[in-house]
Amino acid sequence: MQTEDPGMKSNPSTAILQREHEQLKQRVQWLENMLHHVPAMVFTADQRNNQVSWCNAYMETFTGYTLTEMHTLGLEFFRQFIHPDDFEITRTARESFQNNKNIFGGVTRVRPRGQRDWRWLVGLTIPFSHDEKGEVKDVICTFLDLTMAIDTHTQLADAMSEVLRRQNESLLHKLTFREKDVLALAVKGLNNKEIAQQLNLSRHTVETHRKNIRLKLKVRNTTELVTIARKIGFQ
Repeated sequence: MQTEDPGMKSNPSTAILQREHEQLKQRVQWLENMLHHVPAMVFTADQRNNQVSWCNAYMETFTGYTLTEMHTLGLEFFRQFIHPDDFEITRTARESFQNNKNIFGGVTRVRPRGQRDWRWLVGLTIPFSHDEKGEVKDVICTFLDLTMAIDTHTQLADAMSEVLRRQNESLLHKLTFREKDVLALAVKGLNNKEIAQQLNLSRHTVETHRKNIRLKLKVRNTTELVTIARKIGFQ
């Protein structure tokens, strides 16, 4: 009687593993293909040196830079891509994660390579990995070109107004009741002496309040102070 060689026998467990491996491989390929076709820039970056470590194909097409170029340029890539007046956002985002913030969002202007006009992007960034000290190592970022929202321009305008309203409310909450009183009178054009008389305060106290208001609202002079105060709602 001829016996069957055990080595020639197919192992059901091996066949199952091979099939599961193939399914997983197809799934990964499908997910990667989907990311490359998302109509938004998606990338990961090293938080410590601002180097892009991976990006989808859409980002390469939009920016005009290859992944290799972005990675090699490091922070210089963002310096060339982001508007000079908005570049400070990169530092602000990095500091926010150092302060344990779990998400950073904002709007910035960028200019793809070889183009003349700046374009507005809205973006979100979240921590992706941490080092042995628990500090953020890599982040995941997504940016969407706001000009692509032209089919719903009315809703876009309403959304931006709502965002600004919430931002203004957030600024207002930073002020004390007395600082709000001082700000309201400053907006009406009263000087420090007149504000002091109106609120029965010393001139030095009013000057201190105005200094604190400027620090909290991040303005440098009276003109900027009045402008942002009116945006908040002071008339």
